[in-house]
Amino acid sequence: MPPTRSIPATAAATRLLLRPTAAATPLRLRSLPRQIPAAPSPSRQTPRALLSQSHTRLYRSTTHPPPPGPFTPTKSAILSAAYAHVPEHGFTPASLALGARAAGYLDISTTILPDGAFSLIKWHMYAQRVGLAGREGSIAGFEEMDVKARVEALTWERLMGNKAVIWRWQEALAIMAQPTYVPASVKELAELADEIWYLAGDVSVDPAWYTKRASLSAIYAAAELFMTNDRSAGFSETRNFLRRRLGEAGEIGDATRSVREWLSFTASAGVNVLRSKGVPI
Repeated sequence: MPPTRSIPATAAATRLLLRPTAAATPLRLRSLPRQIPAAPSPSRQTPRALLSQSHTRLYRSTTHPPPPGPFTPTKSAILSAAYAHVPEHGFTPASLALGARAAGYLDISTTILPDGAFSLIKWHMYAQRVGLAGREGSIAGFEEMDVKARVEALTWERLMGNKAVIWRWQEALAIMAQPTYVPASVKELAELADEIWYLAGDVSVDPAWYTKRASLSAIYAAAELFMTNDRSAGFSETRNFLRRRLGEAGEIGDATRSVREWLSFTASAGVNVLRSKGVPI
């Protein structure tokens, strides 16, 4: 049996093999912060401080920035220009085409909006929701109100955001009722309720957190439907309706019934729109 060849290994050779070359760079781990800052204690915050936090949302994420909006700059330019044509042309492809021209794009540019007219509806809902954060200062005596009074004031402020397009809003509800768009519509409604409670300074952490948002979603939906048929001066009947429903907000059954009424209305409106387009249903 041939002898095994030995490989000489001296201490000097070992040091030479382990010595890093000039081109090598040591591996460095990404530095971590020494201490993760704790979220501010809600119990120590004043309503003014709560309202000034434009990028922090209680119960959402206090350690991550808010997600980007759903619209690219190009889409925003087209939709914001198209929105000016909604009172005359409604939430329609015609408004989108006019908006594209006004924004300096060809009519065919609206193909970047695969949801068509629903994109314009979503633009309206999104813009009105995020705009609430800048409008609470215009509500007289807002900082002196309790949380419930602020919720009413902010909900009314959001309803007034529909004033310019209220006579077109039933058309919008019909589009929102189409099965493809129901999930996005319901999600926006839930986010609106969460935004209103947050801006009102609600800092509760009990199970009622969910109940309050579900109830407000239902109340807002019911008030919005009521408003589409309100012909009173300044929508005073809608304001009274909103106050009555908020006064009944303790009944979770009322919230469930309101959501059911809203879904029933939008579903029937959607069927009528499809029938008007010749769909045999």
